[in-house]
Amino acid sequence: MKYSVKRMQSELAHSICSHARVFVHCVCILCTTLVLSSCEKPLLSEEASDDADGNLRVTVFEIEKTPFGSFTRATNGATTRPTNGTTNRAAKPVSEACTRLNYVIYTSDGTRVKQINKTSDDPNFATATFQLEEGNYLLVVVGHSSSGNPTMTDPQCIKFTNSQGFTDTFIRSVNITIAEEPVDYQASLDRITSLCRFVLTDESIPAEVKKMRFYYTGGSGAFDATTGLGCVNSKQDVKLDVSADNKQFDLYTFLHDTEGTIHLTVSALDASGNELNKREFDVPMEVNHITWLSGNFFNGSTGTGSTGITGVTVNTDWAGETHLTF
Repeated sequence: MKYSVKRMQSELAHSICSHARVFVHCVCILCTTLVLSSCEKPLLSEEASDDADGNLRVTVFEIEKTPFGSFTRATNGATTRPTNGTTNRAAKPVSEACTRLNYVIYTSDGTRVKQINKTSDDPNFATATFQLEEGNYLLVVVGHSSSGNPTMTDPQCIKFTNSQGFTDTFIRSVNITIAEEPVDYQASLDRITSLCRFVLTDESIPAEVKKMRFYYTGGSGAFDATTGLGCVNSKQDVKLDVSADNKQFDLYTFLHDTEGTIHLTVSALDASGNELNKREFDVPMEVNHITWLSGNFFNGSTGTGSTGITGVTVNTDWAGETHLTF
């Protein structure tokens, strides 16, 4: 009888411990699940669409204080220099100002809530609507003509890449409060880029030259939407076709201050990408200004030293233009 009682006590104790271990294990699994669930955030789609019944409507109605109807888009490539020293301003549709608009809503601490990307073939290109909870937000609208949309996760570092290309870029960054009544905001975008317009004045281009490579540092391929200034030290690299009819090239950057200098290396390449000639320049730049840099590239000096720049004149297209010769 004693043996049976001891055995029963032992088995009972073992059973209690086993069930306790199972209970603790289940509790741990439950706790782990709750912790993981609390850390997960919903994935944000960059290709969000307009909210039909949104309580925030954003309309882009002018860029750089110039109505869409009289603005000419500037893209990363060859353009035609006006003979009278002024910018062409023939009437153009909205799509001539820029080919892409990115509308983004952030919380007050910089967390992206929703992003709507539009291209100029969209009939509602200049308008975006959002459905938002009541509260305070940061609205950022970016207009540009790059081949893709910039990375806009962080409003203090909106990034373009070399593969997308760098173009004339405009932004509006504003704090928005959403309450009971819908908000209708009309956005005027300001230019934040600086432009180096490189012009070949050579009478002829060597037949073996097929592309020009422009590698420049001192500026930025990313910007802070709250200031409009560059936020990283970029190595911008652009390759463009060259021909007798294509001797002008637009190089955009975001300066780290209202004025700055880029170090520009220009190389002539053959069809295989081999370097045939190279020149280097230190180019003064200003925000919302065009710096024209022109000269005989193929008849000038070669090598890796910086080329001297002479003959500075200024006029006031854009906010201003600087003409340099080398």
